[in-house]
Amino acid sequence: MWPCGGRRQRRLGGAALLVFVLWLLLRRFNWSELIPLQLWGRTLGLQTENSQFFLEGMPFRIFGGSMHYFRVPREYWEDRMLKMKACGLNTLTTYVPWNLHEQERGKFDFSRNLDLEAFLSLAAKNGLWVILRPGPYICSEWDLGGLPSWLLQDPEMQLRTTYKGFTEAVDAYFDHLMPIVVPLQYKKGGPIIAVQVENEYGSYAKDPNYMTYVKMALLNRGIVELLMTSDNKNGLSFGLVEGALATVNFQKLEPGLLKYLDTVQRDQPKMVMEYWTGWFDNWGGPHYVFDADEMVNTVASILKLGASINLYMFHGGTNFGFMNGALEADEYKSDVTSYDYDAVLTEAGDYTSKFFKLRQLFSMIIGQPLPLPPMIESKASYGAILLHQYISLWDVLPSLLQPIKSELPINMENLHLNDSSGQSYGYVLYETVIFGGGHLHSRDHVRDRAQVFVNTMYVGELDYNTVELSLPEGQGFRQLRLLVENRGRVNYGLALNEQRKGLIGDVFLNKTPLRNFKIYSLEMKPGFMKSLRHIAGWSAVPDYFVGPAFFRGRLWIEHQPQDTFLKLQGWEKGVVFVNGQNLGRYWKIGPQETLYLPGPWLWKGSNEIVIFEERTAGRIIQSVDIPYLGRTQYVD
Repeated sequence: MWPCGGRRQRRLGGAALLVFVLWLLLRRFNWSELIPLQLWGRTLGLQTENSQFFLEGMPFRIFGGSMHYFRVPREYWEDRMLKMKACGLNTLTTYVPWNLHEQERGKFDFSRNLDLEAFLSLAAKNGLWVILRPGPYICSEWDLGGLPSWLLQDPEMQLRTTYKGFTEAVDAYFDHLMPIVVPLQYKKGGPIIAVQVENEYGSYAKDPNYMTYVKMALLNRGIVELLMTSDNKNGLSFGLVEGALATVNFQKLEPGLLKYLDTVQRDQPKMVMEYWTGWFDNWGGPHYVFDADEMVNTVASILKLGASINLYMFHGGTNFGFMNGALEADEYKSDVTSYDYDAVLTEAGDYTSKFFKLRQLFSMIIGQPLPLPPMIESKASYGAILLHQYISLWDVLPSLLQPIKSELPINMENLHLNDSSGQSYGYVLYETVIFGGGHLHSRDHVRDRAQVFVNTMYVGELDYNTVELSLPEGQGFRQLRLLVENRGRVNYGLALNEQRKGLIGDVFLNKTPLRNFKIYSLEMKPGFMKSLRHIAGWSAVPDYFVGPAFFRGRLWIEHQPQDTFLKLQGWEKGVVFVNGQNLGRYWKIGPQETLYLPGPWLWKGSNEIVIFEERTAGRIIQSVDIPYLGRTQYVD
């Protein structure tokens, strides 16, 4: 028999245990502070019941934010995640870009900035759940919506359908992707609580069997968490698949919009998968911004209706390299390099007024103090950088590039390159011999923009709007050169199958199709840029020079490198490389005037800057500490 003191101790111990259990239940009800790695006994996962989400049997609301690992330097992943937590979010959403992970057919890359496993594990470490959006199509203002361009080598290709050539490629890709994803699911101890089936298929909807195919491709490879779909209002009913929760995307909360979800699925929780916090920009247009107060008021209204939400984007990042997408509605418009998106964090990860307004809102809802926001990193202004050497593209050709000879023009994707995967991005130079001048007509076969030269003399441009030029007469045989730029493949809409680039058909001179081409691939991959460094022929830049040409200079940094922005005033159009990293495109038509240069890509000491300029070159570029994204226009 226990003595009286023992019973008392047991009562006190029991009371303490009860308090602990109640505290734990309260934490589990709130969930915003619960780190994924703290959960034990994971069997139920994220479920839906009676118009509510439940996580491991406890009521749960998703406060999510989108951030894409492939648009943010790896060194900054954790910083952005900590800022998510400090804003009051509990869930991170990310797309997975097939065209980066399998740039050449059958060759897969999940390393360095594409280390998906490391990114998702870091989210778990920092207390964030994950909704994974693996595609295969992702839209995202990303080239071809994340689909690899080598799919278009097949002239009969039907993207986003059950066409055999497409599904075989998806199966091979998922066979490599899912072994990385499956162990990181919630029920296996990881942070992934839900997986999205495809993306906005209701706006495409070319094959009624396709969504079932994608769903089964996920399930058959071990996906066990809650499945979701994502569509705008008009596409909702066409993008459904049995067994997946439908979610909706929008920016303006129209009356009855969330209730509209009840027309396609009953007694299910409401989820806004993409609440658009801003908007993206196109070359030649304005820099779009979305009013912070209007945005936060709409988020508050959504939450007041009991819905869960994902902020698209929380942090946009950058379309580094040639990876920007494009729109093609009334006309073709390519997206700018910056994916700032007027999001909650800036392109460089700095706070905006949206962040602090949302932090206040989520703090009130959660009812607990939020983590302190991390300190922001200061930006550097390194001043003027002289580009002191240049080499003409025409001088590079014989030394570095072997042409492909073909009687007919060949589009970029079907060039016999990269282990038969073709060329994906950049430029292609088409050369042929002509006698005399006359009327040059593209028959709208230029994708997307061609500079036309006779020998090395610039004649003009061909694109979607300009399809004919007059070539000057001359004696004897001369070289006709068409330098064609792929400005970015359309990422949304019904024209995905028509996104081949370069010359996609015959070009005519005096009504006769041109023949017998030498075709040079200018994909500007790291190997090419490294070889360019050692080529003979670099010269001092003259007072005035017209491209196409490569220019190079040096940026010397005395102390620890910091983020900066490169301003290219006086330059016309081209691409910037720093220490071999492709920062992306610039174009004087704007709106974007600066390129973001992350500090981790710079070195203490000497840094090499190479610019490929298509036409008019300046002599210097400016390193500044403030971005210039162009004249602003509020989203209607």
